[in-house]
Amino acid sequence: MNIEGAINPVTVSFIQDGIRKAAGQKASCLLIHLNTPGGLLKSTRNIVSDILDSPVPVIVYVSPAGSQAGSAGVFITLAAHIAAMAPGTNIGAAHPVLLQGQMDSIMAQKVTNDAAAFIRSIAEKRNRNMEWAENAVRKSFAYTETEALEDSAIDLIAVNDRDLLNQLDGKTIALINGTATLHTKSAQVEEYRMNGFQQFLHIISDPGIAYVLLLLGIFGILFEFFSPGAIVPGVVGVISLILAYYAMHTLPINFAGLALILFALLLFILEIKIISHGLLAIGGIVSLLLGSLMLIKPGSALELAQISKPLIIAATAVVSALFLFIIGAGIKVQRRKPVTGPAVLTGDTGEVILPLSPAGSIKVHAEIWNAISVAGDIPAGEKVRIIEMKDLTLYVEPIHHSKT
Repeated sequence: MNIEGAINPVTVSFIQDGIRKAAGQKASCLLIHLNTPGGLLKSTRNIVSDILDSPVPVIVYVSPAGSQAGSAGVFITLAAHIAAMAPGTNIGAAHPVLLQGQMDSIMAQKVTNDAAAFIRSIAEKRNRNMEWAENAVRKSFAYTETEALEDSAIDLIAVNDRDLLNQLDGKTIALINGTATLHTKSAQVEEYRMNGFQQFLHIISDPGIAYVLLLLGIFGILFEFFSPGAIVPGVVGVISLILAYYAMHTLPINFAGLALILFALLLFILEIKIISHGLLAIGGIVSLLLGSLMLIKPGSALELAQISKPLIIAATAVVSALFLFIIGAGIKVQRRKPVTGPAVLTGDTGEVILPLSPAGSIKVHAEIWNAISVAGDIPAGEKVRIIEMKDLTLYVEPIHHSKT
């Protein structure tokens, strides 16, 4: 199995499926290629628990060259029955990181102590160097593969899968249901991949993608308000919002930030309906920017979820330009006096063709219209002013009547 990128609930599901399949096929072992900068604490704990309770030997192999097992990756690697690294890889730097804002000293100490206790328990379970593991958490130590091997944090270094399997051959592994001896020297390797749905969920679980989906959803609905009946923006908006909801369910969302983004949507809708000379739109842009910056709440140990500020600034700039210029121009067009259609006749003048007593007909712009006088009988040839139109009938008054 190949695990790349941030650790999230999709990763948990993928590893659980892999363990079940390996057990069902009575595989010699499950080999996980790991390359991660870190991930969510809850997901990391679930994966560690699954590995510790696995009925088949689990080998975590930090590879290929240039890969890392950072933050959450340290816990997952140490939890493996066999921990291995490829040349040119590194492991460590698992100190709790606050993504936004600052923790007070008491909270920082609690978070660090919790992470340190967690990693010590794993190291003790696997007979690994507990001091080394705790330093990775408390002091953000990072190690090369040779340093990790020298300090008994990992079991071996292998240049590739075949070298790894050759070194594993004959080792006895303690499992929850007994022991197993690895016979891997001539073992056939079968790769297990994420299915299409898991790959899709893994992609949208990225904080940046989730943020973009949220904006697509919000402004798809906004465009539907702007142009009722367009259908496509509304459909795309609802689908995007549902996907964003799923993605954000896996992330540490700050609901104050989400509320500000929704408030921005409300202000944009009001800007469409109310003439505020741009004040509501400006308020919406400010609310969108602040909400975006606050959307991911301060993290705890092992959390790795944040939206890049360049993405937030770019998205806010695009939304601002789109709303202030394109939508603004459309709103101005909608608010102009009609230049075609029946409404344009109001206030125009016409000539009576058939006497109005009170019903008759008049000629307007070379067209003959049924008309009704609202000011008594009007003879043929008289000029009249159109007051309104109802049911394709013009209601008129004589010109001299409107002047008196």
